[in-house]
Amino acid sequence: MAERQRTMLRDGLRIFTLCLCWYTVSSGGNVINKMILNNFPYPVTVSLFHILSICTFMPPLIRAWNIPLAPELPPRYFLRLVLPLAFGKYFASVSAHISIWKVPVSYAHTVKATMPIWVVLLSRIIMKEKQTMKVYMSLVPIISGVFLATMTELSFDIWGLVSALAATLCFSLQNIFSKKVLRDTRMHHLRLLYILGCYAVIFMVPTWILVDLSSFFINSAVTDTSHWHWTLILLIISGFCNFAQNMVAFSILNLISPLSYSVANATKRIMVITVSLLMLQNPVTSTNIMGMMTAIVGVFAYNKAKYDANQEAKRKLLPVSSGDLVSLNRHQELSAEQKVLLNGTALYPQHTEYQYGRTGLLAEQSQYNRQTSIGTTFVSNRFDV
Repeated sequence: MAERQRTMLRDGLRIFTLCLCWYTVSSGGNVINKMILNNFPYPVTVSLFHILSICTFMPPLIRAWNIPLAPELPPRYFLRLVLPLAFGKYFASVSAHISIWKVPVSYAHTVKATMPIWVVLLSRIIMKEKQTMKVYMSLVPIISGVFLATMTELSFDIWGLVSALAATLCFSLQNIFSKKVLRDTRMHHLRLLYILGCYAVIFMVPTWILVDLSSFFINSAVTDTSHWHWTLILLIISGFCNFAQNMVAFSILNLISPLSYSVANATKRIMVITVSLLMLQNPVTSTNIMGMMTAIVGVFAYNKAKYDANQEAKRKLLPVSSGDLVSLNRHQELSAEQKVLLNGTALYPQHTEYQYGRTGLLAEQSQYNRQTSIGTTFVSNRFDV
C-alpha cells in the first residue's frame, strides 16, 4: 500500500511538473509571438520558423526514442489525406499568427475556444456523427461567451477575427483527419507530426517569398540590420517554444485520461489569457473578461458532456443480461473454423446500434492513440482510397 501511494505521488508530481512546463512554455511563446509581431509585422516568417523547428528538432528525438518508420502509403491515399493535412498545418499556422498580429492574444485565444463547435459541426457533416443533447447544450455558453467578448473587445479587428476563426476551423479539420490517418496507418503520432511539418514547408516557403521576402526589400525599416539579431533570437525562441509545447502536450496525453487532458488544455487557455493580459497590458473591460471566462466555462462543460457520452457508449459494450453472457460463452466455445466463418456477424449483427456504438468508441479512442484489443480486432490495417 505504501509503495502504491509513493508511485501515485510520484506520478502526480510528474504530471503537475509537466502541466506547469506546458502552461509556462505556451504562455511565454504567445507573449513572445506578440512581441515579435508588434515590431516585426510578418506573420508568415514567424510561422516559417515554427514549421522549421519541427523539421529541425524532431529527427534527433525520433532516433533517440526509436520511433518506427512510417508505412509506405499508396499515392492516392497520400494525395487525398496526408498532403491536405500538411496544407492545413501550414494554413492554420499562418492564420493563427495573423490573428495574434491583428488582435490581442487574449481575444485570439477566446475565439479559439470555439473549436468544440467546429468539431461537432464537421463531425456531423463529414463523419455523420450525432451528439447527445447535453453536448449540444454545452456549446451555448461557448457561443455566448465569444459573442460577448467580440462585442466588448476594445482592440477589435475584423481580419483578426476571421483569421482566428480560420485557424480554429483548420485545427478542427486536422483533429478529425489526423485521427483517421493514425487509425488507418498505425503510424506513430510524432512521425506523422514530422511528416506533416516537412511537407508544410513546401507550402510555406513560396508564400514567404511572395509575401514577406518581397516586403523586406521594399520596407526600409526592415532592411535596417541593427535590430535583426534581436529579432532572429526571438524567432528561434518562439520556434523552440512551439516545438516544446507540442512535445510536452503529447507527454501529458500519454499519462492522463482524455478528459483530464481536455481539462488541462482548457486550463492552459485560461493561463495564456491571464499571462497575456498581465504582461502585454492590452486594455480590457470587465464585460470583456466575463465573455472570455464564459467561453472557457463552456469548454469545460463540453469536455464533461463528451466524457459522459463516451462512458455511455462504453457501457453499451458490456453484457447487460444473462442472455448476453450465454451468447458470449457460446461464441468463445466455437471452433476456430466456425469463428472464421462467422467472423463475428452472428454475435454482433451488422447495422445494429451496438455495432455503430462500438465503431464510434473506437474512433474516439484512436484520437488519443491508445492501443486496445478491440481496436486491433475491428479496425483493419488498410488504406481507404
